[in-house]
Amino acid sequence: MPIKTAYQAKVEYLQIMDEHGVVDEKLAKDAMSDQDILELYQYMGKCRVLDETAFKLQRSKRMGTYPQNKGQEACAIGAGFSLKQGVDYLVPCYRENAALWMHGLPMHYIFLHWMGDERGNQIPKGVCQLPLCIPIGTQMLHATGIAWAFKMRKEARVAMTFFGDGATSEGDFHEAMNFASAFQVPCIFFCQNNQWAISVPREQQMNSATVAQKALAYDMPCIQVDGNDLLAVHKAAKDFVERARAGGGPAFIEAVTYRLADHTTADDARRYRDPQEVEAWVNKDPMIRLRKYLTAKGLWNDAKQAALDEAAKQNATEVVRAAEGIEKPAVTDIFDYTYAEMPRELEIQRRTMRTSSLGQRPEQAGLNAPGVAANHE
Repeated sequence: MPIKTAYQAKVEYLQIMDEHGVVDEKLAKDAMSDQDILELYQYMGKCRVLDETAFKLQRSKRMGTYPQNKGQEACAIGAGFSLKQGVDYLVPCYRENAALWMHGLPMHYIFLHWMGDERGNQIPKGVCQLPLCIPIGTQMLHATGIAWAFKMRKEARVAMTFFGDGATSEGDFHEAMNFASAFQVPCIFFCQNNQWAISVPREQQMNSATVAQKALAYDMPCIQVDGNDLLAVHKAAKDFVERARAGGGPAFIEAVTYRLADHTTADDARRYRDPQEVEAWVNKDPMIRLRKYLTAKGLWNDAKQAALDEAAKQNATEVVRAAEGIEKPAVTDIFDYTYAEMPRELEIQRRTMRTSSLGQRPEQAGLNAPGVAANHE
């Protein structure tokens, strides 16, 4: 019998605006309006200043370890802009601050999280997102479950989960992808391929030409986009979100971007990255190309940039003030926000602030004394 082709596929690459701010007019026509681009550029500027502020707080010992988002903002903003606030669910990793703020998370909550205050993980009611996820890859399973619930309830809602290229080497990634595909749930898998899994380059952690092609194993539509191109990211995300909302099932986006800063403030990327590589990616910064585009359109100038910088600094000051000025949490909080109805043993711990038997019933200290009877709880 002749050999037949059992399966054949391709991965498309999308770029609408290059690093010089030049757009493909045909592709840009249905991508995003100039007014949207202008507003999102200003928002990106505020997010960049907040990111730099967090870095300074860590260096001044006012915050714990912090992973900068610098250079990857177009991914979070472009993808986040494709979702409906209060309807669709964001399931983040830890470089999607801009998307979380866009969808209603108070800005100082991110600062609280990295300051070690658990109140930063207490997502306000009505804000459709999960807290930052530090373990690599586990959040993709959560997103798949949320999307499955949407499908079972017949709700026109979508879950979008973010992760890095390194996370696609985790077993959780493949389990989530397989489940999402098998049950055709409305989940968008958004990979921020920033080229490095901490200190391991993408080429050493996988042998595939693209990350996106991993979705082909699950018969899931996929695309690779310029992750520093706000327009390309948004178009790809918008198309897949609309498809998922209409019952078309999951999809995968690989956004090719770069981590301009260290992995976290506990890392020193100079030990493993070529300075020339970093410099090349600095020139591809999403903010640089957007400013070039807006300037060429007559929508931006140095005076407006100065005003944005000042507004961003003021906003950052207010966010820091909110985070550092929050009232000290009550010790009883660890009891009050776990159970709807507190178990008896925890009620005793809360009242006595002790876990030991003697601490909870100090009268036991005299049990051996004549005539002393214990008053048991």
